Parts: sequence; structure tokens; C-alpha cells
Amino acid sequence: MCGIVGYIGPKNALEPVLEGLKTLEYRGYDSAGVSYVQDGEPHTVKNVGRVEALEDELVDALKKTSGPAIGHTRWATHGAPTTVNAHPQQNNAGTIFVVHNGIIENYESLRQMLIDSGYEFVSQTDTEVIPQLIDFYTHTNESFDAAIIAALNDLRGAYSIAVLNSNDPSKFYVARVSSPLIVGVGDGEMFAASDPTAIASHTNKIVYLDDYELAVLSANDYTIYNYQLSTDVAREAEILEYDREQAALGDYPHFMLKEIFEAPHTVKSASLGRVRPETNTIKLGGLELVEQQMETIDRIDIVACGTSYYAGLVGEYFIEELAGIPVEVHQASEYKYRKSPISRSTAVLAISQSGETADTIAALEKVKDYGVLRLGIVNAVGSAISRITDAGVYCHAGPEQSVASTKAFMAQVTVLLEIALYLSDGRTPLYKSLIDGLAELPHLLEETLKQADKVEAIAKKYAHHRDFLYIGRGNLFPCALEGALKLKEISYIHAEGYAAGEMKHGPLAMIDPNFPTFALACDNDLLEKTVSNIQEIKARKGPVVAVVTQGSDISHMVDDVIEIPAAPEHLQPFLVAVILQLFSYYCAVELGHDVDRPRNLAKSVTVE
Repeated sequence: MCGIVGYIGPKNALEPVLEGLKTLEYRGYDSAGVSYVQDGEPHTVKNVGRVEALEDELVDALKKTSGPAIGHTRWATHGAPTTVNAHPQQNNAGTIFVVHNGIIENYESLRQMLIDSGYEFVSQTDTEVIPQLIDFYTHTNESFDAAIIAALNDLRGAYSIAVLNSNDPSKFYVARVSSPLIVGVGDGEMFAASDPTAIASHTNKIVYLDDYELAVLSANDYTIYNYQLSTDVAREAEILEYDREQAALGDYPHFMLKEIFEAPHTVKSASLGRVRPETNTIKLGGLELVEQQMETIDRIDIVACGTSYYAGLVGEYFIEELAGIPVEVHQASEYKYRKSPISRSTAVLAISQSGETADTIAALEKVKDYGVLRLGIVNAVGSAISRITDAGVYCHAGPEQSVASTKAFMAQVTVLLEIALYLSDGRTPLYKSLIDGLAELPHLLEETLKQADKVEAIAKKYAHHRDFLYIGRGNLFPCALEGALKLKEISYIHAEGYAAGEMKHGPLAMIDPNFPTFALACDNDLLEKTVSNIQEIKARKGPVVAVVTQGSDISHMVDDVIEIPAAPEHLQPFLVAVILQLFSYYCAVELGHDVDRPRNLAKSVTVE
């Protein structure tokens, strides 16, 4: 996601800032920018695209000495990925510069107050209110420090910010609430960053800021002030020992495992600012421009590939059950060649993690002249699909470094549930409970992840089988398909996913003591029928691993059980997906495979 880097000291400040921004590129972003003071004058350079392009624009500035600099890589939330919306943002006078991670929840009311006070806004961002608000308070406070504190006390939301005042280039400021930010202490120089990896090559002396803390950084010192409690804070730097590669991985042996354990944060990021239990609403800004067209939709064609296709199948259940709109999910590689009839009241919804999937782009191009609404769900801002669609919703899952998609699936299913609720316009009786459930979902995922050790033990037991069957019913049927795909992708075990009700129509012939089944048997209206299918398998001596709701009474009829917390039926796919991802991961580890880079596969399939 977004990244922040700041520097003050004897070096040209742009060098460590640009280096740090490059280090944070793995988080994913759509634009980048820096503000700095050189020869007593402030400068801001920003663009849409990669940090390398930014660096090319700063060749001359890098040859001179400079004062402090702050930099940012932005993943668009408020406003499209444009140069105007890129950070840093500034006040009207061009003297106060701010970079910002997170969301300012009350920015609309602050913006209106500032407009009424004579301020003009040029961007669509929530960030721009911050430098303008600081400027507003400079007129009623004796010092710039006091103006920042007054402004921070007006902000509501989760944020980390860095502030540069060109009228006093002897220091810069950083502050945070519920968003990571650290200070790095060097020899006659100071750093700030949203992640220690960004400054790891310069210092290992780290000061971690807590919520509601403002740090003032000069070249030789730093001070910390808690602006909620109005107290000074004394905190020494800690020595952080790590190498940069390990810092990116944290304590995880593989990126896949790290990304599985990021599921709670992934869902939270995909819901932030969208799911609003306090007002019982779903806000999808990316669809607001086509809101009137959305009201005329009487059918949705979902096009996708691989894991995104299975996410789409889960979404089909969501949209049909909650919004009452017929949905068909198509493999994009087939859709682009089919001659199926499409009416103007059909919406084509493309799902892609990278936003560059060739077959999915081709499916969208096929209907370009049909007069239909083209929508997208992508993770990569500024990608091809995000550009050619009429509107869409970003996943905000951040980068996935492991080839096998895990958290992108989680984010896609989150967005699809949000879209289903949005399209239902509150008509479904499940509306309120599911909005509350989405807010609770990160906690349920944390509880589910506590089963990792048990999943690992079961995986070691079954990893050496050559074949596996996955079964489920309802919205757990697509999860069975996705579970089988994950096992194939990274463990190279042959696996098939089936609707549980199809057992007697062929798959039962395969069952024997050496052919285990993964049964998704959570509490729902179809549980009794799933249990009957499990009994069919057990009667033929097939081993069964079952994912069940905590407290289930079917444990005695299966060989191994993995429990998930009790949850509404529409939230079960999220919890089940985590278990299936863990099982595949631990099987691959047991077999000694390259988990993050499975053979023959690529992260983004950009050719047919």
C-alpha cells in the first residue's frame, strides 16, 4: 500500500528518500512524489507511475545539496491516480507539504469549513485538507508546532503523515494514529518511514511512534509529543537487527504464509471507508459515476481466470441471493470466443489481481462496442483493466509476492460481497447483519488462523497422497474448486473440486483408501446433505478431512477435523479459504517444493 519516507541531514535528502521509496515498491502504488527544500526554495515533483520515472525528473536536483525531503508512494483511495492527486499535497501558499497514509474520515466537513474560510482545493484527496488545516491554524497560534497540534486534534481516522514547512527547513514533522510510522536515528541525520525496510541501509536505530504522537525531527535530535494527552514523551531508539530481505518477510519462511496471515488486514483494507456499520451503509466510490446505469442492470456476466474465476463463483451466490440479479460466471479464455447474446442491460464484470490478465482484457475488448456497462475488480491501480472499464472497485490488498494467490482472493470476495450488498440497496433482510459481519470478519479470521498448527499436522499426514477430492455445497462449492487449485499449484498433487451432490454422478468411482476427500461441512441449510455425501465416501473406505463449524457433532464420522468459528453462511467462504490455503501451503512445504515460485506458473498471465 502507500509508503512514506523522510530525511534531514547533511546528504542530499533526495537520495535516501528515493532509495526508501524504491524499497517500499513491493507494497504496490500508482503514483509517487517528493517535496524538498533546495537553495532556500521549496520544490515538489510527482507523477503517475514508478519511482524510477520520478528519479529521472530529479537528476539535476540530486547533484546539489538540499534541506529536508519527504516522499510518498500512493495507492489511490480518494480520487483517481493522477499527478494532481499524488502526494505530497500542499497549502494554497505553497509553503506546507504533507504526505499521508490512511484515511481522514471527516475530511468532507473539514474541507467545507476551509472552503468557507477562503481556501481553494485542487485535488480530490482527503489528504489536501491537512496542509490547508495547518495553514488555517497558523493564523491563530503562536508557533507552527502549535498549529500542527491543533490540526491533528481535528482529524478523525487512521493516518500517518509527514509535514514539511519550507519557511523553517531546519526540521520536519511526523505523526500517526493507527497507521505505522517510525523514526530512524543516524549519525547527524534523521529518517522517518512507514516501514523500517525503507531506511534499513542507513540506520538500525529505530524509534517506534505510538498513536497520537507527533515527532519533530532535526538533523541531530528528535522530540516526541503526545497531542491527545498534551504531554512530552521520552523514548530511546531501539536496535533493530535484520537483513532487508528478511524484513520484507518478517518472521515468515515464505511470502505465501505471510500473505495468508495477512487475511484479517486484507479484509479490513478492502472494507475501509466502504463498510459503515454506524450508518448501515455500503459506499463504493468507484461505482458512483455509473450509479444510474447500475440501476438498469438485469444481468451480470463475470469474466475472470484461475483464482479470480473462483472468487467470481462465490460472488455469483452473493449477488443472486442478496441483490436478486442473475449472474453468470465465465472463464475469460472461453468468453471471448463465445457467441452468446448480450443485451444492453447486461453488465460485464472483470476480475483480475494484476489487472493485466490477457484473456480477461480480451473478454472486455470483445464487448467494447456492445453498449454494455464494463466494470472491474482489480488490485493494481492504473492497470489495463482499470483503464478500459467504465468503473470498478479496487481491492487494496497490496502486493502479492507469492505466485499462488491468497490474499487477492480474500480481497476479491470481500469486494464482491460489498457489491452484492450495494446492489441490494438494503432490500435483503440480511443487509444489516452482513454489514456488521464484515466489520467483525477480521477478528473471525484471526481466530481461524489459530488453527494453523493443526492444519500443518494434518497436511503432513496427507501430503504424500497422489490424489485429492474437494467437495462443498452452496457458496462452499467454489471454495472446493479453489482449494483443489491451490493444492495443484504449489504441491503438484492432483486434486479435483466437486459439488458434493455430484458424488453419485461419477466421482464416487474414484474413492478408495488411498483417495482422501476434503469436505467443507460448515453449519448451513445444506449441512445434512453434505453429511450424506461424507457417509457415501466413508462407506467406500475413503479418508475424509472435514472443515466444520466449532462444536459440530459430525467429528465421529470423519478421520480429521478442522474447526472454524461460527459465522453467517455468507462469511464462511472467507474462513474456509484460509484453512484451504494453509493446507496447500503445508503440503508443499512437507514435499520440499518452492512454495512462492511453483514450477511452470507466472504471477500475471499477460499472454493467451
